[in-house]
Amino acid sequence: MAPSAVAATEACIENIHRHNETLNAVVTWDEEAALTHAAEADKAASDGRWLGILHGMTMTLKDNIATAGMRTTSGAMFFADHVPNEDADVVRRMRAAGAVLIGKANMQELAFGVVTTNPVFGQCRNPWNPDHIPGGTSGGSGASVAAGMCQGSLGTDTGGSVRIPASMTGVAGLRPTHGRISIQGVTPASLSNDTIGPMAREVSNVARLFAALAGYDPADPLSADQPLENFLPTLGDGIRGKRIGIARKFHYQHLHPEVEQAVLDSVKVFERLGAEVREINLPGAELAQDWNIAQIYGDICAYFGERLKNEPETISPRVRARMMLGFDFTAVDYSEAMRGKEIWQRTLKRIFAEQVDMILAPTVPMPPPAITGEENLHEATRDAARFTYGSALSSHPGLSVPCGFTSDGLPIGLMLEAAWWNEPLLFRAGVAYQEETDWHLRRPAMLL
Repeated sequence: MAPSAVAATEACIENIHRHNETLNAVVTWDEEAALTHAAEADKAASDGRWLGILHGMTMTLKDNIATAGMRTTSGAMFFADHVPNEDADVVRRMRAAGAVLIGKANMQELAFGVVTTNPVFGQCRNPWNPDHIPGGTSGGSGASVAAGMCQGSLGTDTGGSVRIPASMTGVAGLRPTHGRISIQGVTPASLSNDTIGPMAREVSNVARLFAALAGYDPADPLSADQPLENFLPTLGDGIRGKRIGIARKFHYQHLHPEVEQAVLDSVKVFERLGAEVREINLPGAELAQDWNIAQIYGDICAYFGERLKNEPETISPRVRARMMLGFDFTAVDYSEAMRGKEIWQRTLKRIFAEQVDMILAPTVPMPPPAITGEENLHEATRDAARFTYGSALSSHPGLSVPCGFTSDGLPIGLMLEAAWWNEPLLFRAGVAYQEETDWHLRRPAMLL
């Protein structure tokens, strides 16, 4: 007998009531609508009908994803009362697949920073230790999953904003290939980089979410008409014989020692699973972050330029100061970044074609930092996104999976990257890893 959607929804709502005052992870929710949709899912199941691959899955959504009739603020003062008339494409797909929407998750203001704070709702906190950040910009999405306020969530990833909070809150999160999932109905940070990414404790649920959401959307000019096979039956096929690359000269320098140890320990797990682990070089990797910063900062200044010039007071000082750095980049800087992007993509295409099937790295070089309220968003984001910016620039997919904890109980994540459109391989690797480990089964002390 299938688990009750109503019971799952009630449990999530109970956790919101118990823990949200501390965590500030869910900023808007509709209990009545969620329970009504959950009851419909249970009625359908009792009648022998299955609503779709997300039947009864409880969901939160980052607060920059449009939801008809439900406030969508992007964490910005000038959007504080914004209620969309239409759902984003991913929301329509999610509902059609049978998911139950509980509410909206907290986020970094305008999806621009790693701390997950904004002037509308304030600071989101990490369920493993509320004195620490949950990562950003989709910190509320990760925190709501980790705190049992939902079974899955959707974030957006520009330079790491799904993978970083996934790592820092101890859940799994995917940045898909750019264009794989429509961003229609999403307030953008960088149209050149933005993607929607699913998050859940189990990689298998991340895979289900991806399968439900991926597909061509003619209303999104950046959507790719790329076929997606039914990969779900292959999730348990394992990764025996697959080649995994380790770039020690880039990914394993200047790491927090406990992060380094946890990720290197995970390498042994993949070897036990039958993967071939080999050393690789990533020429140009040290430049990819700078190229991507020029692109992202240029894009956000182009989108919000008029507001920055004419209504700067409507954006908080810390975020505004970071945005304004974009005006310091010249057209030449942007052109060089685009040329760097082409070089970086060619490099990775060669590596994925000739040397490895996947690359394994730390998702984030350090554990979740403490909340100070004085963080320099530019520097904090550069530090946290040192490894995630590369796949954002090249547009290939990356999956963050929990791989351990520090001695003081803060989560650590590993990142697997694969060639463009090869998300199914990442899911197979993530599922195999989680079958061998229990990191994803652990729960924050507040839930025990």
